[in-house]
Amino acid sequence: RQLLLDCGIGVSTSSTSDLASEPVVSQHRVLLFCQLKSMLDIVENDLFKTNMPSVTYLRLDGSTPAGSRHSIVHRFNNDPSIDVLLLTTHVGGLGLNLTGADTVIFVEHDWNPMKDLQAMDRAHRIGQKKVVNVYRLVTKGTLEEKIMGLQKFKLTIANTVISQDNSSLSTMDTGQLFDLFTVDKEGKREEQHEAQDNNKRKMSEQYETEYNLDNFIESLN
Repeated sequence: RQLLLDCGIGVSTSSTSDLASEPVVSQHRVLLFCQLKSMLDIVENDLFKTNMPSVTYLRLDGSTPAGSRHSIVHRFNNDPSIDVLLLTTHVGGLGLNLTGADTVIFVEHDWNPMKDLQAMDRAHRIGQKKVVNVYRLVTKGTLEEKIMGLQKFKLTIANTVISQDNSSLSTMDTGQLFDLFTVDKEGKREEQHEAQDNNKRKMSEQYETEYNLDNFIESLN
């Protein structure tokens, strides 16, 4: 709740007039991601409906009919009066353009860090004109802390592998790069002929060894 209030969401007009001495927080719009629909139910019922009734929101999860999902996305992007879009990471974290929001909040986190990064990118799309801020809610000593540690471990491994590939390419000079895409026809023909001769020689030796009658008779004795 406090995070949403800091973003200027759910702040009533009377409360802002009473706190005229404090700087007024500009209005932001939020994408709020959870892993499970049950957690979205908790946020919707216990937070918005009970404690922040002035917040306007839409919801997009697995129970939302496929035919109405595009209209929900279009309405959120084009209606500034909607403060929050509630989503599950599996449904709303891929393939959607949600540039109407400039704030991303993760209430729950995925074991796969790439899924969370994909969810962040819903606001980082072409047409976004604002700075996008991402917040993760993590409680110390809980499963969420272990998930974040595992995410960091996986990202470290991925970055290490990718950086090694990139460094190997960056250390190659122009001639070496051209060699990767150049085929020496004459050299290739010589290698092919040499390989064919070796195969013939091996087959001949194998034939002489296996089908030599004298050797066969000696093996019987």
